[in-house]
Amino acid sequence: MNLNWTKKEFEVYVLLYAAHCNLLETKEETDYILSKVDTVIYNKMHTEIVVEDTTKNVQKIKHYLLTNKYSEKEKRTLLNNIKEVFFADGTVDYSEKKVFAFLKKILS
Repeated sequence: MNLNWTKKEFEVYVLLYAAHCNLLETKEETDYILSKVDTVIYNKMHTEIVVEDTTKNVQKIKHYLLTNKYSEKEKRTLLNNIKEVFFADGTVDYSEKKVFAFLKKILS
């Protein structure tokens, strides 16, 4: 698997994965992600995340983390941004809690 993503693209991919985990990306989640990145990167990564299944999404996230340096500070920042995506619409459902626990585990 060859992922030539920038760190920003990876982060947007993970945030979109989080937003899509309950099969419903809300306007608030979209707005939050767009506050972090320009529309070109957003659209590129959005297309990639929605055309692939969850298994492929997870494989890509794990592969990127294995092949790229990510500091503890960057990991904490990404986890905080994931939380913000989940809280953007005012509710956190069961699937979002499960995905957060999973992402926290693989980012550790």
